[in-house]
Amino acid sequence: MYNTTQGIFAYYHERYYRMEGSWDTLVNASNLFGSLSKAIAAAQPASDAEAAIQQHLLPPISSQEIWAAGVTYFRSKVARMEESEDSGGATFYDLVYEADRPELFFKSTARRAVGHGHKVNIRKDSTWNVPEPELTLFINREGAIQGYTIGNDMSSRSIEGENPLYLPQAKTYEKSAAIGPCLLVPDQTISPDTEIRMRILRNGQPQYNDAVPISQMKRGHQELAGYLYREVDFPDGCYLMTGTCLVPDSSFTLQENDVVEITIDPIGTLVNTIALKK
Repeated sequence: MYNTTQGIFAYYHERYYRMEGSWDTLVNASNLFGSLSKAIAAAQPASDAEAAIQQHLLPPISSQEIWAAGVTYFRSKVARMEESEDSGGATFYDLVYEADRPELFFKSTARRAVGHGHKVNIRKDSTWNVPEPELTLFINREGAIQGYTIGNDMSSRSIEGENPLYLPQAKTYEKSAAIGPCLLVPDQTISPDTEIRMRILRNGQPQYNDAVPISQMKRGHQELAGYLYREVDFPDGCYLMTGTCLVPDSSFTLQENDVVEITIDPIGTLVNTIALKK
């Protein structure tokens, strides 16, 4: 499903179809795959979809919040411990990696999030900024995982490293989250062999290029969704970034005009340029 200023389109068997209704109503069907299949069967292919997606693409979100899970991969645990070692906070990340309860935190409202082709920000008061590529779940109002997209959980590692209590400032600011380019709605759960790939370009030259399968995740998707929905209601559904294993080393920090490319097949590629808030 693609969200655009010209309407909502579904891509199925190499054809695009215009979907009727609002984004919030469409994505909160009890069986989203079945609902879309039924709508597509009754629709005619849309000739204007490709132009709308190329020129007027929006992030695949409307009234949903974006949340995130932390320290779900071993490499992430090590990176968090490294960045917080001097402050004495390293042990917290070791403990949460092994704990029954996962780390979950609020990431962004829809207003602060951006989509494919748009700019994400780094903080002026942070000296160490990185992207975090993450498989992102769409969970409907009933708590059921209905789809997947690509997420970029931009992080100010120098701020988080100073003190774990600074996590909200390190994670939540204007244009600190990107999702897209679309919402993948499969008829079954995504394969654990699915890879997340990230490439960072500076002046057209690769600065980072790596990939990891989501099977390396310590926690299950249903487990994370269950904890998130325990005591919180999401009447329009919610997006949940599931953590990252692709972490550039401490010698790297993002600069203005860097380009971040995150690919998860079969969702596609999310591309964002780095900026400073004006």
